[in-house]
Amino acid sequence: MEAKMLQTAVTSLSLPNQRDHTSFYRFNHVSLSPRPESTINLYSNGRLSPSVCYSHSSWRPRVWISNPLPVIEPGSRNGLEVKATLVPESSGENDAAAAVEKSSKVAETLVLGMLFGLWYLFNIYFNIYNKQVLEVLPNPVTMTAVQLAVGTFIIFMTWALNLHKWPNISRGQLLAILPLAVMHTLGNLTTNMSLGKVSVSFTHTIKAMEPFFTVVLSTLFFREIPTPWVLSSLVPIVGGVILASMTEVSFNWPGFWSAMASNLANQSRNVFSKKLMVKKEVI
Repeated sequence: MEAKMLQTAVTSLSLPNQRDHTSFYRFNHVSLSPRPESTINLYSNGRLSPSVCYSHSSWRPRVWISNPLPVIEPGSRNGLEVKATLVPESSGENDAAAAVEKSSKVAETLVLGMLFGLWYLFNIYFNIYNKQVLEVLPNPVTMTAVQLAVGTFIIFMTWALNLHKWPNISRGQLLAILPLAVMHTLGNLTTNMSLGKVSVSFTHTIKAMEPFFTVVLSTLFFREIPTPWVLSSLVPIVGGVILASMTEVSFNWPGFWSAMASNLANQSRNVFSKKLMVKKEVI
């Protein structure tokens, strides 16, 4: 509507004081700013560059010529041709938003990497401290119960202080995740039992066989047949555990089977988790 009003207003302006004829300007560029009050600059092909200004308000549009009128050479084309180009005023804002989004993604990546590093650091300290405590108090059941109780207290405090959103869990969901909780508890218990019998390094050497149990349980529960490449990748893992068991100074069967039971419990938890997620997707 504004472009039509502009064309009507500007084409009605003819150049006065011409000797032979009445000529019109031919413009080849328009800069339009889509605001309630906007200015349109039209540039001529002539030697001068008159500026035709268009002002729009809620009351009425106004058009005026701000520069002196040039002399149009004979043979120039009569009429007026206006080409309008909209310049989005939010281009700078879009660039700023893209820069902020990119910096936020970089920050999230750095935070994730830092969390992984802290997890490894705390896990190393956790296992070493567990071994030291078990040498003084050889009761893995009590230690496991205390660890789970402290973890439960910390989780409830994060919910109570609104550090983490309080989960809305139904009774059906609670019953579904109960087997996962049982497997997780058994995995921690058997790991502490193994740490109390053998060295920390040997316990985690045996726990390196977790991929082997993952393949076996996935085949049993999901009928996933492993590829030859997967089976071949398990050969050095199993061979390394056998070699380490044969040469381990602190080797004993209770510690060995406790670590193997930990592998079975932890990987059963993972398989049950996958089964639960698959069931949720189907529903």
